[in-house]
Formats: sequence, C-alpha cells, structure tokens
Amino acid sequence: MKLLGLLLWICTLQSIGQTAFVQDDFEGNGTINSWYGDDCDIDITFSNPVQEGINTSSTVLKYHDVGGQYANVRFDVPNNFNLETNHTFSFKIYVPSDGLSGNETNQVSVKLQDGTIGAPWSTQSEIIKPIALDAWQELSFDFMNDSYMNLDPNSVAPSQRADFNRVLIQVNGENNTDPVLAYIDDFSYDGTIATDPVYDQLVWSDEFDGNGDIDPGKWFRQYQLPIGGGWYNGEVQHYTNRPDNSYIENGVLKIVAKKENYTDQGVTKNYTSARLNSKFAFTYGKVEVRAKLPSGTGTWPAIWMLGKNINEDGAYWDNEGYGTKPWPACGEIDIMEHWGDNQNYVQSATHTPSSYGGTINHGGQTIATASSQFHIYTLLWTPEKLVFSVDDIEHYTYQPDSRNADTWPFDLAQYLILNVAVQAHIAPNFQEGAMEIDYVRIYQAGTSTAIAEPQMENCVHVYPNPFRDEMNIVLKDVNANQVELRIFNTSGILLKSYTKGLFNNRVRLDDIGFLSKGVYLLQCEFDDKVECLKVIKQ
Repeated sequence: MKLLGLLLWICTLQSIGQTAFVQDDFEGNGTINSWYGDDCDIDITFSNPVQEGINTSSTVLKYHDVGGQYANVRFDVPNNFNLETNHTFSFKIYVPSDGLSGNETNQVSVKLQDGTIGAPWSTQSEIIKPIALDAWQELSFDFMNDSYMNLDPNSVAPSQRADFNRVLIQVNGENNTDPVLAYIDDFSYDGTIATDPVYDQLVWSDEFDGNGDIDPGKWFRQYQLPIGGGWYNGEVQHYTNRPDNSYIENGVLKIVAKKENYTDQGVTKNYTSARLNSKFAFTYGKVEVRAKLPSGTGTWPAIWMLGKNINEDGAYWDNEGYGTKPWPACGEIDIMEHWGDNQNYVQSATHTPSSYGGTINHGGQTIATASSQFHIYTLLWTPEKLVFSVDDIEHYTYQPDSRNADTWPFDLAQYLILNVAVQAHIAPNFQEGAMEIDYVRIYQAGTSTAIAEPQMENCVHVYPNPFRDEMNIVLKDVNANQVELRIFNTSGILLKSYTKGLFNNRVRLDDIGFLSKGVYLLQCEFDDKVECLKVIKQ
C-alpha cells in the first residue's frame, strides 16, 4: 500500500462517542478486542473441533487451563455496564471429558469486576452454573435474577452497582491446579455500553520551535497580583510579564523561577517566575504536554486548567469579559503537579464545589526521572470522565456517579495554565529552576468520514489486542506461504517491517517489546492484498 493510502486510512479512525454492543462470535464480527488469559492459554481463532448440535460455526475461543491456580479468560470494556437495565451475559461452551483431570465440580462462572483498580477481585460479583460434558450448551448469567456471590459481603446487589467494567469466565473454579480444556463461542451481553470518543484531530498546539519570546498569539503572561498582594496557597513569587522568566531556547519553552528582589504593583518579593494562560479554550479532548520538571524543596511546577468563565482579575479570559464564576465553581483540572519536597512523585487532581482545597479527588504515580528526563503528561477529557496519565500509564480517573454543578463543572470550556510557583519554605540555597516544555498539543474528535480507501476485507485477525510483548496474526483464505508485515505509528512513519513465513496461516510476532505503549497501525500484505488494523500496545 502506498503511504498516502495508509494516511487516508488513518483518517477513518476518527470517531465520536456512541454506544456499542458487547459480543464476539470469534469469526471476526465481534466488538471485544481485549481478550486475555490469566494463568490460561487462549486462542480466539481456534478451529471448532466439534461442529455439531447448537454450534456449527467454524471458529471458537480455545480455553486451556494448564494448571494455573486462578486460571480464567477475561476482557475489559471502556465504560461501565448498566446492570439496572441490562444484566444478562450469555455464551456457548463445550468441555470434552478427556480435557479434564482432577475431581473438581464441572462448572463455569462469570465474574464481574472493576478492572480499573489495583485489586479488581475485591469488587467481584460471581454467578456459577453447572455444565455437562461432551456437548455444546448455551448458558445465561443474569445478574438481576440469578443467585450470585459478592466477594465483599457488604456490597449491594450487582444490579444496583455501576462499577463493573471487566468480565471473567472461569471453568471448574480456582484454588486448584487441575488442567481444563474448553471451547467458548458466541459471547454476548444483552445491552450496550458507551464508547469513549477518539480524540485524534490536532486542533491547537505549540511546538516551541527556535529561540526567543513566546508566541503572543497563543499565550498570555498573567502577572496581576490577587487582592492582598500575594498569590494563593502561600506562594511567595511575583509572576512577571517579561521574557526573563518565560522564553524559548533551542526548541524548548522554559518557565524559570528565580531568586531575585523584584518590585511590581507596589509590592517587593524575593522570587520571580511565570504563569502562562493559553489563548485557546475548549471543551472535551486530549491534552498532551511533554515536560521536564525543576527540582528542589519549595518548587511547585504545574500543568493545569481553569474554566474560561473564572472571575479572576488579571487572568486572560477574565480580561476578555468571560469571568462570571468564582473558584471552584468554574472547575479546576490539575493535569500535573510536582512538589520538590516529594521529588519522585507527580499528582493529578480536580477541584469542584463538592470537593476542593484539600485535594480530595486526586491520584499520582512515581516518576523517578521527572526532573532529569522529558515525560508526556496527558489528560483525556470526555463528557463522562477525566483520565490522567504519564507516558500512557494511567494513575487517576475522576468519574463521579452523579454529574451536576457541584461535581462536574467540566461541561464548559477550559484553558491551559503553565507555571512554576515558589513555596514559602523554598530551600535557602535555591537560585533558579525551570520547567522545560517540548510541546503542548490539544486533540479533539475528528469528523472526516468521507474517505473509503483502502477497503478492509477482515481477512486478518490479531490477538491479543491490546498486546504486550507479542501478538499472534491469523490470515483467512490465504494461499501465500509468507506475509509482509509493517508497523507504523499514527503519523504514518514506518517503525519496523518483517517478512514472516506462515504456519497453518498463522504467524507470531515476539520481537515487538521495543514499542512504547500506544496505538499503532499493522499493515499485512499477502496474496496481492493489503490490510491494515489498529493495534494497541499495553
């Protein structure tokens, strides 16, 4: 395929939020792309070994517990199930008698969990059904009407919960090491789930190319002191309107806090820094900022957002006449905060009328090289939630059960703020420190759907997807004995190419650990056909 064709196909990846079915027939028509085996070998394109009775389909999921204590297969969905309205999961299963050992009860269970937390099993609700051997059977698991077991006895009924986003299937229980072979087909949920918008259309950015002053068309230096002559939270710096504290050098924005006597607005302070407001405000999207942070006790760099409607004298959007709401009614989104007192930790948080000041809603992660290397700090902002991550590793999601003015002022436009504050307990030997920013990029949902090339024939299946260090590729209706494989990033840049021999129309890529976490395009060329698939590295 020509690169132009690939780039045109990239455009078709753009989408907006909607609902989706949760189903998989393992024939290439499913909506589940995250099947994963815990202590269990799986193959989601296995030829049906018993095409009879209620299941004559050609392809099934092979479940092979080789003795794992907690063996199961599972998948995650991007948003939580609503079990109050739709609460039944169904699938077909075949367990051959010669595929079992031990004396465990022949049964299969469906477990629902919250896969977004560190101990997802602690949220578990389970339904167990008996199974017959050597015959296809169809089972349904109704979390409204069937008997269930909650791991936490204090949990409410599963139909009253809204925190489930992971489904596990387990054959013959856990806490045993008895091998089990089973085949599963035609999985379905009787409802739909919301799908996250795809924010991949770059709508605003600053790459900070070259050297010199900041772009006045994109940034405003906020320097007017609040009433009382001091900045919030006991900060001791003056923010200035001068290039000494914010400038571009060798393609990098530098926001520099300095120790110096400086008088402005009739007030003298011993430190200066910069606080930049973006002249772009938006609602929903993805923010990426690649930054390296200052170090030292008392430094406080931040990448954050405030409502465009904040009533704050001296802020850019208030100066433009938009200031109608006090803080925190305007909403505050802290994409990244870093305190030099806790050098290897970065934090994200939200402030709303229901929870503010003491930073009730927050999460973070350890970044040992926060001040020595650049990292990408990301906010995903949808109509339902805020997701914070560093280098594609998520550490906090804000998703209130009830969205109203108190909990969710995030349905109106916000603008970006970049600053380095100086705290009162700054180290005595501090002279200066800078937050360095390589780029700021804001993405929103694309709208292009007119391009139809190239046609996808669904002759290629990849599993697992998302993948970690390897992936399996299965080709259907293929005559070739080898396949050309190419991996591109979403900008269309070729990262790696392979020529691989086929065995039973399959090939395994096990040398892709070099890929960083993110979205890639896998191009497969065989039999004068070219197909592209979106694959995700976990």
